[in-house]
Amino acid sequence: MTKNPSRPARRSRKPGADERWAELADLALIISREIQYRGYTDDQTVSLTQSEGIVMRYLLQCEAAAPSQIAAATGLQRTNLSTTLRGLERKSLIQRQANPDDGRGVTVSPTEHGRNNSALARHEWATAVGTAADHDTTHLDATLILLTAVKDGLTRTRPSTPSAHPPA
Repeated sequence: MTKNPSRPARRSRKPGADERWAELADLALIISREIQYRGYTDDQTVSLTQSEGIVMRYLLQCEAAAPSQIAAATGLQRTNLSTTLRGLERKSLIQRQANPDDGRGVTVSPTEHGRNNSALARHEWATAVGTAADHDTTHLDATLILLTAVKDGLTRTRPSTPSAHPPA
């Protein structure tokens, strides 16, 4: 039998856990890139930078927060957060208001436009990912549980300062 050079050789044993975790991380990065590459079909959906998306996800969970809380929760540096907040304000996705507790500081919250934009984006993601998986939900719940645990674990063990050598 002649080997097909375009097909990788089959492994005779199951790869180790480290290799499988690395494969999961690689797939997550590839899937994320593919979703971002598509953009949006709905002209009403506003595209966000990665940092803007991180901040909006956080604000949609807590509704209002001080910039220091947002920075701590998202892992963004305060200078980068300031730039990100200005961008979100220009897009009318967030609003700043005086802190209701003391009036000195500010809190940031999503606008109705910000909430609607998130819903539109999530609908497009659901359509793209569901179609890509042929709408097979057989392992969807288990996958969501695993990915949530990974996300929570990575967030919980986040280094206090970002790496000086992030991956390319």
